[in-house]
Amino acid sequence: MNELFESLMTSKKHFAAALASALLCIAGTNAQATEIYPVDAARFMTNAKFDFKVEFDTVVDRKDVTIQINGDDFAKTFTGNELWTPKEADANGSALMIRDVEIKKPGKYEVTVKSPEGEKTVRWDLYTTPEKPVAKNVIILLADGLSVGHRTAARIMSKGVTNGMYNAPLAMDDMPHMALLGTSSVDTIAADSANTASAYMTGHKSSVNALGVYADRTKASQDDPRQETIAELLRRKTGKAIGIVSDAEVEDATPASVVAHTRKRDDKADIVGMFYNVKPDVLLGGGSAYFLPKSTPGSKRKDDKNYIDLFQKAGYKLVTDREALAQSGDATKLLGLFHTGNMDGWIDRHQWQGNTVKKFPKQPDLTESFDAAIKVLEKNPEGFFLMLEAGLVDKMSHPLDWTRSVAETIAFDKVVEAAQKYCDEHPDTLLIVTGDHTHSISVAGTVDDNKEGRDMREKVGVYAAAGYPNYKDENGDGFPDDFAPSKRLAVFFGAHPDYYETYRPHPDKTFTPAVKNEKGEYVANEAYKNEPGAHFVEGNLPRNESQGVHTVDDLVVTARGPNAEAIRGFMNSTEIFRVMAEALALGR
Repeated sequence: MNELFESLMTSKKHFAAALASALLCIAGTNAQATEIYPVDAARFMTNAKFDFKVEFDTVVDRKDVTIQINGDDFAKTFTGNELWTPKEADANGSALMIRDVEIKKPGKYEVTVKSPEGEKTVRWDLYTTPEKPVAKNVIILLADGLSVGHRTAARIMSKGVTNGMYNAPLAMDDMPHMALLGTSSVDTIAADSANTASAYMTGHKSSVNALGVYADRTKASQDDPRQETIAELLRRKTGKAIGIVSDAEVEDATPASVVAHTRKRDDKADIVGMFYNVKPDVLLGGGSAYFLPKSTPGSKRKDDKNYIDLFQKAGYKLVTDREALAQSGDATKLLGLFHTGNMDGWIDRHQWQGNTVKKFPKQPDLTESFDAAIKVLEKNPEGFFLMLEAGLVDKMSHPLDWTRSVAETIAFDKVVEAAQKYCDEHPDTLLIVTGDHTHSISVAGTVDDNKEGRDMREKVGVYAAAGYPNYKDENGDGFPDDFAPSKRLAVFFGAHPDYYETYRPHPDKTFTPAVKNEKGEYVANEAYKNEPGAHFVEGNLPRNESQGVHTVDDLVVTARGPNAEAIRGFMNSTEIFRVMAEALALGR
């Protein structure tokens, strides 16, 4: 009887302990429901402004909330006006916001929020920079979507291989410092150009589609907690010139990251306004449709603002083709808009005349845009910051059009070559070269039209059967004279929808792998089904994806110049901001 009683009591104790543990878990879950921005593990720079926000899951009273930093009231660390929202729009909870916070001292900061919901702590690591700059100029060159596979294919096609030895490196290969970059975002291991480029330009991680903000819970896209961009820092702390160049729309994610604050990268009309507010000295690329009032045919604005007029009234010289760009050397402020949307790529402009080249026949090369930008920017005696994007590497990788994408990689490398020459003459310039995320592109071997086989798949050579492709560069410009020779590279993507593999380039227009069916799913585009030797390839992505997607693979970054030695090993993408900020002493 005693044994039975003891057994029952033991079971009762175990049940009570389990219940208490469960209640603690529930309380802990509630405590973790509070969101704090900047987020836990954020590592950012002193004296760079940011917005502090706390979101509560429920409606709470301000008097029941305490916020401490390193054990003291947060007002001892933060300055600025507190905005308390008893019930935030689109949420059933309260919120606290302080705009434009600066922290002056480097070190570890522990931020603890206590409320009726529980307690939550986040930890920040703030670094500073040297008191004096070591670089006068910073140039960061970004090939959107640049993977190791792009670099390999570009090196083979541009430089060639003899007896297993590359005849020459790419310009981006020939730099003294190199590292791997991780590109994951706050909300996912995956990444897009917005959050990755934003990490370079603010030193903070962000979320997919977000530029210069922590994406909060409200539906409005431009009220989120902001992170000061490098352009804003340069305007606030220095007299340096700022340049932004792209062959995509200038409002697209990567160029926009230099100035923008929105959790929705598609706010392109508003991003033009953000450019106007910062007024970079040079702004070159596509995307004129977002500058023109809605009354203009082809405009993508929903208002009557004419930003081309506004920029011109602010002293900018407007150029719209390569001839005018070449004659823009007298400008002190330069706006170049060469296409209503994304510009056309190198092959289309120089060889195939495909896509929209006939409509926009005088688009400049990226090297021409780089040269024009430098001529304007270097007039500033205090130096400059230039971000140049080869956006079409990514734009052509998404539709699995690897030939166009690799041609854009070669064109990008020509810019790197020009930048290296500039650094040779101006050793006070920090040069950083990388991408913003990767694509799953790999070189598997070659495709030989003269090889026997019942379909194109049989003409793929791997291992010893691959041999060498027969690209030629008779004029020595670094580009194959023919991007579709009889024996060419076999290049494939690892993350893709259903499509028909043709093993051939498509000179008329960019490849379109998949189209939507009556169910709203993306299926292989039958326009390619009857090309000789084509075969169906089943996709490995969800059926709502129409193209290839970005991958989580590490990026390669190379660098030279003052503070370039900080580029080493493995780095998080936010460290690129730190390297630039240290070179320019922006943390003081």
